[in-house]
Amino acid sequence: MSELYARITGWGKYTPSRRLTNYDLEQMVDTNDEWISSRTGIRERRIAAPEETTVSMALEASRKALAQANVRAEDLNLIILATTTPDYLCPAAASLLQDRLGATNAGAFDLMAGCTGFVYGLVTATQFIKAGAYKRILVVGAEKISTFIDWTDRNTCILFGDGAGAVVVEPSNSPTGVLSFELGSEGENYDALYYPGGGSAKPFSATSFAERETFLQMDGKRVFKFATRTMTRSVQNVVQASGIPFNDIDCIVPHQANARIIETAVKRLKVDPDKVMVNLDRYGNTSAASIPIALCEAIDQGKIQDGNNIVLVGFGAGLTWASAVVHWEPTRPAEEAILVDDWPVRERLQMQADKMRAAVWSAQVTARTRAQEASMAVMLPFYTWQSKRRKQQRPELEAPAAEETPSDE
Repeated sequence: MSELYARITGWGKYTPSRRLTNYDLEQMVDTNDEWISSRTGIRERRIAAPEETTVSMALEASRKALAQANVRAEDLNLIILATTTPDYLCPAAASLLQDRLGATNAGAFDLMAGCTGFVYGLVTATQFIKAGAYKRILVVGAEKISTFIDWTDRNTCILFGDGAGAVVVEPSNSPTGVLSFELGSEGENYDALYYPGGGSAKPFSATSFAERETFLQMDGKRVFKFATRTMTRSVQNVVQASGIPFNDIDCIVPHQANARIIETAVKRLKVDPDKVMVNLDRYGNTSAASIPIALCEAIDQGKIQDGNNIVLVGFGAGLTWASAVVHWEPTRPAEEAILVDDWPVRERLQMQADKMRAAVWSAQVTARTRAQEASMAVMLPFYTWQSKRRKQQRPELEAPAAEETPSDE
């Protein structure tokens, strides 16, 4: 029996029509467009209408993905919905989606891994396909995070938006889909990005509502340091594990949280910025929907084409991170590829050479990262002194926690 791979055959996204700009936020909290855009890269975000929910947005994205794949809802075997903002704590939002789609033959479950949830879901779906357990799986990332944002807290309300993205995954005998992946967690930093109230540790109560513990809270400095450290390292690991030379990576689709985080990773990896998909200026951070929405837009813009090798990489609550190298070939080729075990000697030798080049590249990235981190450690006291001196001379807005760490230069 030949080895199975998980081909992505369909994709779709949905974003609400309402735009909330930085100028709108100026009327709501003590901030301004220049500050937000220069430090986060965000200019506007989409906010769901009161009647819209996580499931209703997931439904729109899923229908587009199914149509693209030419798959009927009743032919789905499984639905995986990555979200931190389900319609209800119970039952799973995935079950509501399964019903509204008419996916009468599909199992369904929610997956909660913060902003990395979609990549976790795609990797999980890949395992079901490779094991031969299922043939058609729908993976969705959807969030109505605006419901859980404190709109009086300028540290968080400037960052987030709503939306949904979805893909359909099917089996293939050709090497395609997820070729390598890495999932990780640092649970000791759980409180760097979390909802303090509303769970079994702190149930809903008058106190939790009064203290606004049911809203998302974030320690921006910790998240920034975690993200810049793990994104670069994780991309290194998955590219090296895939055996694909880094120069043969055609597009990187990162989690859309902060422009400075993405820029830091670009510098350390020495990747052409044109190869990196960025759309957070128009959508903000849509959490688990971020990567699939960016993926769909990269396809629409021609950044991703048949035969390309791409990297999906994210970080989020947990704190978690996830990345995957994906061979993008949604159209089944006319001829199936030669099985890996039967590849000719020349191809085997080429694979070994590619692995060696990947190892050398990874070592270079590690050296650059360590040098930049050492430089930051030396310069941080100066930046801190300079910031205090400026505030004494000319009082200005207190910097939101989302981004106070100086970017690598």
